[in-house]
Amino acid sequence: MENGFPDIVTLVEMGLRDGFQFEKTVVPTPLKISVIKRLAAAGLKQIQVVSFVHPTKVPQMADAEALIQELPKNDGMLYTALVLNSRGLKRAIASGIKAVEISLSASNTHSRKNAGMTHAEALDHALPMIDVAVSAGLYVRASVQCAFGCVYEGTVSTARVAGILRRFVDHGAHGLALADTTGMGSPPIIQQMLDTVLPLADQLPLALHLHDTRGLGLVNLMAALKYGVSIFDTSLAGMGGCPFVSGAAGNIPTEDTAYLLEKLGVQTGVDIHRVAAVSHELESFFKKRFPGRMHRLVETGQPI
Repeated sequence: MENGFPDIVTLVEMGLRDGFQFEKTVVPTPLKISVIKRLAAAGLKQIQVVSFVHPTKVPQMADAEALIQELPKNDGMLYTALVLNSRGLKRAIASGIKAVEISLSASNTHSRKNAGMTHAEALDHALPMIDVAVSAGLYVRASVQCAFGCVYEGTVSTARVAGILRRFVDHGAHGLALADTTGMGSPPIIQQMLDTVLPLADQLPLALHLHDTRGLGLVNLMAALKYGVSIFDTSLAGMGGCPFVSGAAGNIPTEDTAYLLEKLGVQTGVDIHRVAAVSHELESFFKKRFPGRMHRLVETGQPI
């Protein structure tokens, strides 16, 4: 950290899950596999490929088991699945996936909309899920949604988020994540939260999941870099959003994030041109433009 930033940052691709689930046009399984192979070839080492949710609620994820059976066997790749309840966890374990993200919201209102449970109920539900997943030999990343604010309830207590993370650590989670689900985070909020939670992480890796709804996603990343955070969730060209938050944008774009980090002298191992080519293909498939910037510059042939 000679320049005050980590030397290496890991980008966790969320486009296959967080991005695709926001789209109504269902992506065929073979295209999903093609995208995964090309992202791996572009240098991404962690990809969240599915969520185990009810297929009638999220048709985009109806092929979760089939997709996992077709995943390319790449050494060094970590494929993960999001699970929100015990039914989803049972499906995940049976599917053969090696890593799961168990997630709950720090906001009561958002939790009811997203999981049909209050925050307290969701926590009581999630902790035994961590126990089961760890016992089954899965790598478990436990995450807190709406960690930096909620459009329904406003400020989210830092103490509440810290308390949740402490319980995650106590139950054996292998990694932690904080999600700015509503995009309400700002550098002061990020800094205040990290001051509190980093000592609680107990040397576990801590990731940030930054939605760019208010245009501060990369600014918040910069604030977190100064604290040594070295894992960030990103999404192809910034695609995605949150079905339960009106106007929510996707995660910080994979290409834009890799470009910024490269300019800061931070290694990601990500080939921006190869990722951008995937984003262009998906824009054609969905017949829409995604909000990222760098993939557009790549398309024009301008130097980056």
